[in-house]
Order: sequence, then structure tokens, then C-alpha cells
Amino acid sequence: ICFTFNGTTSGVRVPDGCDWIADDRTGLTLCDATSAVFAMNMPWEKLDVTTYSWQKVLGGEGAHGMLILSPRAVERLETYTPENRPLPKIFRLAKKGKIEAGIFKGATINTPSMMAVEDYIDALAWAESVGGNDGLIKISNNNLAVVEKFVAENEWIDFLAKDPAVRSNTSVCLTLDLSPEQIKAFVALLEKENVAL
Repeated sequence: ICFTFNGTTSGVRVPDGCDWIADDRTGLTLCDATSAVFAMNMPWEKLDVTTYSWQKVLGGEGAHGMLILSPRAVERLETYTPENRPLPKIFRLAKKGKIEAGIFKGATINTPSMMAVEDYIDALAWAESVGGNDGLIKISNNNLAVVEKFVAENEWIDFLAKDPAVRSNTSVCLTLDLSPEQIKAFVALLEKENVAL
């Protein structure tokens, strides 16, 4: 199964638990969790290959991807070698039937910006200071609650995702029940107030 945990352009997310993924599956799950990690409860027991990037939830520099492998994914890397499928060196995670552990212990396969690495370390230290992963999830949910309260108090605005169980707390998408003229005036006001361009 290959899926995105959080739909940034639709305002929806996978419901808590990922109960639709079988515990006794024989295949692997591949999950793009870019704007979900550090903001949502991740059901790690259901996720075999998970990717995310620094620049999303923790606000770091772009172009730095992270890879999290479950024991099942590591076993697959160590036991399966496809025929006639050469991989560029940068994508090789196993060598001679064993995982390249150095990649997960600080060795690099490409040269990252050390300033970006330091920025990420600083972001992780801040995350720890606000309660770690649980604290970050709480902050994200509290931010969504502010928007939910505003939507509940104003009949001209609503969530694109009607079901709160699948509503994203990081990629909020709203709909406006306004005429084209009202939307133009609304956009102009946002620009005038330097809120949005």
C-alpha cells in the first residue's frame, strides 16, 4: 500500500489508527508523511517505509528528506534483490544482503548543508522544550481549534473536509460561501492588511 498520510491540497488526513491496514499483511506500507510527522499521532506499527521532510511541521530548510524503516522493511531490503533493476548509488540502502547501517547513524549519501542540519537540531531542541512529540501534536490541534471556532461562528466559511475525523490539523482548506464580488473584496482586504498576497 502506498499512500499520503496528509493531503495538503485537500485538507484531509488519514484517520487515527490506520485500522484499514492489516496487522498480518505480507506486503509493505509506503507512506508520505511530510506534513504529518510531529503534528499527528503516527501509527508506527502500521508504517513500514515512511518519508517526511524537514521544512514542513518543524519549519526547516527544504530539500532534506528523512526515511524511517520498520523492521519489516529492513528485512525486505536484506532479502530481496530484483533482477535487472540497477539502482543509482544514492538509492542503495543494502549491500551484500545487509542494510547499510551507516546511513542511519550519520553517514551521508549526499552532502547536506551543515547549517541546515544545525537548524534542524535547534528545531528538535525547541520541540523537546514544548513537550516533545506530544507537545507538538497538542500545539497543532490547538491551532486547528482556533480555526474551527472561527468557522463555527461564521456561516460564510466552512471546511472543505466536512468530517472532523479526517480533517487535517496542518493543511487547513476552507471554502467561502461568498459571491465573486465579495471574494474579490475579501482578497483585496487581505492584501491591504498584509495578511496574504
